[in-house]
Amino acid sequence: MKKLTFLFTVLAFTCICSSVFAQLTKEQAITEWQRAKAYTKKYLDAMPDDGYTFKATPEIRTFAGQMLHIADANYYFASVASGKASPLGKTSAEKTVAQTKEATTKAVMDSYDFAISAIESVPPDQMQQIATAEGMKVTKAQLLAKAFEHQTHHRGQTTIYLRLKGVTPPGEMLF
Repeated sequence: MKKLTFLFTVLAFTCICSSVFAQLTKEQAITEWQRAKAYTKKYLDAMPDDGYTFKATPEIRTFAGQMLHIADANYYFASVASGKASPLGKTSAEKTVAQTKEATTKAVMDSYDFAISAIESVPPDQMQQIATAEGMKVTKAQLLAKAFEHQTHHRGQTTIYLRLKGVTPPGEMLF
């Protein structure tokens, strides 16, 4: 029973946090995405050049793969929310960008620039319009909140990659 109560509490908290993020003003959302871009850049800068092809275990993505996965999702979600065509088209950064520090950093930073520009292009009164992504119908604001959650999740996963390479991860950037 305690496990079930804990599960429902975590689920409720997650829904509340996602909902709260989706209620940010457009300007606040842009500020959060700019902060996320700067924080991700610190992670990209912290990893040594030879760490970009590093895998913590054989079954998972490389460090570069994780970061390029963030880029792909940034393009996808921002494109769906804004209606702007992704510069990637139907290609994937994770599958096409060289897993070097320079190429990965450029691709990831470009994806944040696209996401921020896409958010800026959505009129505030359209943030509550419904968009469809991955077969789900949600508001554009909720979709952007999910995108933000996604990039945070994968950036957080790369903390262990840095630690395993003997690098201290960047400090928290809450503001």
